[in-house]
Amino acid sequence: MKLSRKNGLRASAIGALVVSGALVLSACGSDNNTETPTKDGGTKTSAAASNIACEGAKGQLLAAGSSAQKNAMDLWVKNFQAACDGVEINYQGIGSGGGITKFNQGQVAFAGSDSALKDEEVAASQKICKGGKGINLPMVGGPIAIGYKLDGVDNLVLDASTIAKIFDNKITKWNDPAIAKLNPGAKLPDSTIQAFHRSDESGTTQNLGKYLSTAAPADWKYDPKSKSWPAKDGQAANGSSGVATAVKDAEGAIGYFELSYATANKISTVSIDTGAAAPVAASSENASKAIAAAKVKGTGSDVALSLDYATKADGAYPIVLVTYEIACDKGNKADTLPTLKAFLNYTASEEGQKVLADAGYAPLPAEIAAKVRAIVPTLS
Repeated sequence: MKLSRKNGLRASAIGALVVSGALVLSACGSDNNTETPTKDGGTKTSAAASNIACEGAKGQLLAAGSSAQKNAMDLWVKNFQAACDGVEINYQGIGSGGGITKFNQGQVAFAGSDSALKDEEVAASQKICKGGKGINLPMVGGPIAIGYKLDGVDNLVLDASTIAKIFDNKITKWNDPAIAKLNPGAKLPDSTIQAFHRSDESGTTQNLGKYLSTAAPADWKYDPKSKSWPAKDGQAANGSSGVATAVKDAEGAIGYFELSYATANKISTVSIDTGAAAPVAASSENASKAIAAAKVKGTGSDVALSLDYATKADGAYPIVLVTYEIACDKGNKADTLPTLKAFLNYTASEEGQKVLADAGYAPLPAEIAAKVRAIVPTLS
């Protein structure tokens, strides 16, 4: 199916990604097996390194940005470095805003961001991307989990309005009538809700804001484009890992972070009442159903996506993010370009995407993955 700005992306088998015929990779690497963390906290052994094409990769590649994709990036870096001798990929999970700032200052070869570049950020990138500009290449999908710690409550259900009021300090007690109505029979305590949010600029914050603005506009009236936490009160922590740790350690806490952080910390997650036949749990499979309906809004080599945060489709988890790798379409530094292309070729490949599901992420829908695979080799 042709990708366009008008057509939704219908992906029937998320796990079975279509490999673009335009990529003919020469094998480079070893037969080393790698162990990757799985959703249940164990490890999975795979021979990922044996099929990775190094394509002239050498030296060190610096990157920074989204902490939501940090767990996925750690898997990719481990596999890539095992295959390509002498290569070091250094990715710092400092948040989307920090990553884009470093990219537009020429400090990193690519940035990870949970939201597409703004017009002013694209304009700023032209100073670094000589003769080109920064483009958005979707690479990681997944649900933004609403994690909580509440003894005796294992299957909490919330809707967009209730989540908005909790994070806006309008609902402050766990036994509030709005929460009780969504959870009949649950033993909700008369205790104070401790709501945690990100202290740093974050695409995860922005995506949550877009969801709340779309699904509960009467209750969340803040700027949905803001990467900084807009509401007053609440408690702040740095990065997805910081928020997850805070929620794990505090009884009565609630926060938001990419699902892999909930999995790694064994944090309970909220199911969302979207108006569908049943509340929808945060899972890779349910996030994939929402991401597969995305529309491409970027043009040319830019693959920025428009997500439907108000979906009521059965089994579609609405609070999702797609993390982009931000790179120059033209004007990349000559000494790091081969490593940049080889690494992004791997992350977008069928093999690279397969490791995501076991880590709590959603692999890219087939059509999006195919488009990204066709663009990466054209970077110059």
